[in-house]
Amino acid sequence: MPAKPKSHDTLDRFGVSMDRNLLRKFDQLIAKRGYNNRSEAIRDLVRAQLVRESWQSNQGRQVAVLSLFYEHEHGDLLHRLTHLQHEHQNLITASFHIHLDSDNCMEVLILQGQARDLEQLAERLLSIKGVKFGELMHGTTGKNF
Repeated sequence: MPAKPKSHDTLDRFGVSMDRNLLRKFDQLIAKRGYNNRSEAIRDLVRAQLVRESWQSNQGRQVAVLSLFYEHEHGDLLHRLTHLQHEHQNLITASFHIHLDSDNCMEVLILQGQARDLEQLAERLLSIKGVKFGELMHGTTGKNF
């Protein structure tokens, strides 16, 4: 039985021309982030762009992480957050509630579904009065990489 090819057997090499000043800044970024080489950094940049393109096309199942920061005793905030999450439970895979201090909480939601649906849910949750801050981080299943 032939040996299974190693991942480096599927790599293609190509040259990249780049303005010297831009390359210097790229190398500084690579060093700051701790990459071992330019190839690793370029692969990550390409993957990030592919995730953005996938979200913009709104095709297929997407994943995301939504973080919400709020003061837990702000009016009916908890009721509204919970109600909206139950209303969209088909998009919410998991949620984590963290007590940051005696007044403030952080909630992290793992979302899966169509990009447009996830963004609309995030906008609705983030716009609830009492939510101080939050952010939707686009992700991917990684299936196509």
